[in-house]
Amino acid sequence: MLTPLLGAFVADSFLGRYLTIIIATGLYILALGVMSISAAAYSYKSSDYLNTVENNKASSPPQFQVICFFFSLYLFALAQGGHKPCLQAFGADQFDEKNPKECKDKSSFFNWWSCFMNIGVIVSLYVLNYIQDNLSWSLGFGIPCIVMCLALIIFLLGTTTYRFRSESEGRSPFVRIGRVFLNAARNWRTTPAEIAKEEDSQGILPYQGSQQFKFLNKALVAPDGSVEDWKVSEISEIEEAKAVLRLVPIWTTCLGYAIIYSQSSTLFTKQGVTMDRHITSSLQIPAASFQSFVSVGVVVFIPIYDRVVVPIARSITGKPAGITMLQRIGTGITLSFLSMVIAASVERERLKIAVIYGLVDLPNATVPMSVWWLLPQYLLFGIADVFTLIGLQEFFYDQVPNELRSIGLALYLSIFGIGSFLSSFLISVVEKATSGPGQDGWFSDNLNRAHLDYFYWLLAGLSAVALAAYIYFAKSYIYNRRNSL
Repeated sequence: MLTPLLGAFVADSFLGRYLTIIIATGLYILALGVMSISAAAYSYKSSDYLNTVENNKASSPPQFQVICFFFSLYLFALAQGGHKPCLQAFGADQFDEKNPKECKDKSSFFNWWSCFMNIGVIVSLYVLNYIQDNLSWSLGFGIPCIVMCLALIIFLLGTTTYRFRSESEGRSPFVRIGRVFLNAARNWRTTPAEIAKEEDSQGILPYQGSQQFKFLNKALVAPDGSVEDWKVSEISEIEEAKAVLRLVPIWTTCLGYAIIYSQSSTLFTKQGVTMDRHITSSLQIPAASFQSFVSVGVVVFIPIYDRVVVPIARSITGKPAGITMLQRIGTGITLSFLSMVIAASVERERLKIAVIYGLVDLPNATVPMSVWWLLPQYLLFGIADVFTLIGLQEFFYDQVPNELRSIGLALYLSIFGIGSFLSSFLISVVEKATSGPGQDGWFSDNLNRAHLDYFYWLLAGLSAVALAAYIYFAKSYIYNRRNSL
C-alpha cells in the first residue's frame, strides 16, 4: 500500500502516467509468468513430494521455487506501485473538466471503476480460487497472466484516442512546492506588513482561501531583500502548496476509517469460524468467503447510488455529483461507525449463546448461531466503501495540482496502508494490556473467552472521535476547484 507513493512520484516527475502504466503492466505479466512457471515446474516433482510425505519424512519446497516465489512477490509490489495510482488517474484524465457533461461523467467514472474492480475481486475469490484448489496452481496463475497480456494489448490499441495532459514547462511540481516551504521558512521573520506590501506590488487581490495558511505567503518576499526572481515563489506556486497542505487534516482523520476497514478480512473471519456455517446438512460455507459480501455490497449499491441517489440529490442541491466529495466521505465514515456497533452487538450475542450452551471452554465447538448474522456488518462495510472509498479516490485526484494527480491517488492508497499498520499496532497494545498470567485477553485464541465485542466498541469510539474531527476540518475546507463543490 506504500509503494504507490514511489510509483506515483516516478510517474509525475519523470515517466508520465502512460509509460508508467505500460511498465507496471509488464511487471505484472512477468510476476504472474514466473509464478506460473514455478508452479508448473514444481508439479512435475509433486509425486516425489507425496512419496516423501507418505514416508513421514520432512520436506521443504525446492530452492528454485522459493526464489521464484519471493521474486514474484517483489515484482507484484513494484507493479502495484505504478499500476494502481497511474491507471485510475490516467482514466480520469480522459474527461474534460471544462465540459459540464464530462465533469458529471468523471464522477460516475470513479463509481463504475470501483464497481468493476470489485467484480474482479468476486471472480478471483470464487473462480480462480476454485481453479487453484481443484485443478492446477499453474493454471490459476496462468489465466491472470493471459488476461493481463490481453489488457495491455487493448490499452495500447487505444493510444491514438487518449487525451494526454500537457505538462507545464519549467521546474518540477515537487521542486516548486518544496521551494515555497523553503522560502517561507527562510522568511520566518517577515512581518504581515511586508507581505501585504509585496501582494499590493504584484496586484494580488484578496480571494477565498487567501487568509488560510497565511504564513506560506512569506514565500512571495525575496530572502534577505534579494531581487533575484528565481528565489521568489509565485502566487500560483503558493496556492499549489496550500492545496497540498489542506489535504493533511482530511488524510489524518480518515485513518480511523482505514483501521476499521482492516477488520473485515481479519477479526470478522475469526468470528465466522466459530459459528454455524451450514447451508445444508452436508454443505457449509467457508468463513473467509464472507469477505466477498463486502464486494457484493459495493457491486449492488453502486448502480443504485449512481442512477438513483445522485440524480435525486442533484435535483435538490444543484451540484453535479449530488453531494460534495467531503459529504460523501463523511457519510461512509458514519456507516462504518454503525457497522462497528452492529459487529459489537452480534459478537456480544454470540458470547451469550456460548455461555448458555456451555461452550466457553470448548474453543473448537461450533456456537449454535448462524453465520448469516454477520452479513449485515459485511454489507454495511460495502455500502460505506461506496461513499468513503470512492469519495476519497475522487477527492485526492481532484484536489491536488494537475501534475500531481498520480501522487493524489497514491496518498489515498497510503491511508489504507498506514491504517493497516495502525490496526496491527492497536491490536498488539490491547492484547498486551488485557492479557496476563491466568487471564484471557480480548484476543484470546479461545474466542468464547475473548472479548472482540469490547474491541469493536473501542473501534466505534475511535471512529466517532475521528468523525467529529473530520467534520470539523471538512467544514472549513476550501475546495481547489469550483466544480468540486
